[in-house]
Amino acid sequence: MGTPVTTALADKHGTTRQDEPDTSREVILSVRGIKVAFGETVVLEDLSLDVFRGEILGFVGASGAGKSVLLRTILGLNVKQAGTIQLFGTDLEKVSESDRLAMDMRYGVLFQHGALFSSLTVRENIQIPMREYLDLSQQLMDELALLKIELVGLDSASANKYPSQLSGGMIKRAALARALALDPDIVFLDEPTSGLDPISAAEFDELVVKLRDTMGLTVYMVTHDLDSLMSACDRVAVLGNRKVLVEGTIEHMLTVEEPWVKSYFRGKRARQIQRPNKTQS
Repeated sequence: MGTPVTTALADKHGTTRQDEPDTSREVILSVRGIKVAFGETVVLEDLSLDVFRGEILGFVGASGAGKSVLLRTILGLNVKQAGTIQLFGTDLEKVSESDRLAMDMRYGVLFQHGALFSSLTVRENIQIPMREYLDLSQQLMDELALLKIELVGLDSASANKYPSQLSGGMIKRAALARALALDPDIVFLDEPTSGLDPISAAEFDELVVKLRDTMGLTVYMVTHDLDSLMSACDRVAVLGNRKVLVEGTIEHMLTVEEPWVKSYFRGKRARQIQRPNKTQS
């Protein structure tokens, strides 16, 4: 089981504060007191966040607030100046090299814009994690890659195509297949529906929910897409003022009076969201 978590409560301004520990749910990812700075510019400070097993967490915030910075810090791509990050109950700074290798196999990442290698086919892209972490025959890797391709809703003919031959939606699905190559426990998605048309974005959201339900995945999704938050996410965490301002369900977000949160979830671009108990004319 993961570490105990604390229940997040919001005050009248929507600022998160930590209250009594909640041990009823397993924490897959626990971030505490994180500080990240680039030179004298502090991007994140005293930031804390939990991600529970089996949930889809949407992580939102203003452009440039540091959403991707936190993701890259969790993945070890940015250096933090303070705080702790626990994944599967283990402090990433204290894990041994062999244990870290095993831990790396338990998460997958879909980077923004897909980040597929342009000189490799879809099948070869999916096989990269297999080659890095496993000792498998080429035949078995080919079979596994085809399974992942079908799992994300692509046809088998896509296996031999290069990224330049794929549509935007197909690139995102191929990148998701690569993230799922090692059957991870948690996947990190960085703006997965960015650049997609509304139909493709909605289909991708449905795919994420389906994979969560069928594979028991935990999903950490950096997004700005209100439709994704509404249709796919169980909880939302809002980044602002270098920390998590508030976290909770969409229904809770619609009651928060913090200015940015209110503008985001109840502003002009959010008018498609129906507030609870809203009277229909």
